[in-house]
Amino acid sequence: MKHLWAPWRTQYILGPREPGCVFCFEPDQDDERHVLVRSSSAFVIMNKYPYSNGHLLVVPRRHVARPWQLPAEEYRQLCSLLLESMQVVQQALQPHGMNVGMNMGQVAGAGVDEHMHFHIVPRWSGDHNYMSVLGEVRVINQHLEETWRLLKQAFERG
Repeated sequence: MKHLWAPWRTQYILGPREPGCVFCFEPDQDDERHVLVRSSSAFVIMNKYPYSNGHLLVVPRRHVARPWQLPAEEYRQLCSLLLESMQVVQQALQPHGMNVGMNMGQVAGAGVDEHMHFHIVPRWSGDHNYMSVLGEVRVINQHLEETWRLLKQAFERG
């Protein structure tokens, strides 16, 4: 077995941060921050540093680090938006599969560990797999703005 080391990931995770939470912002900033849809308790945003085309984050509006810190109804709404987002990604981008999940805590790989969020990473046969994580390689075949417009229209259509 060969090993591919990614020591820069630890530096990023443990390194200094800008003050404030990247997910705690006013709705009037939604377009510039590439928010696709917002409900009363959650929103869907394009990942600024995607692992693949269409990489989305589903984020509760309430600033909590762990899912069990959310009121039950807000967690249900968050999960409902997660399901809707997976369906929109499937219909709009037609990936062959998806990685869906959450990294809780820095040691689990969370880049933003103070505000929980789900990742939806569309996948295609023959894509770069986890080279983006391990090899610091990003192969994105569509500009973020173009993908945002496409998915925003898909969310608006329902």
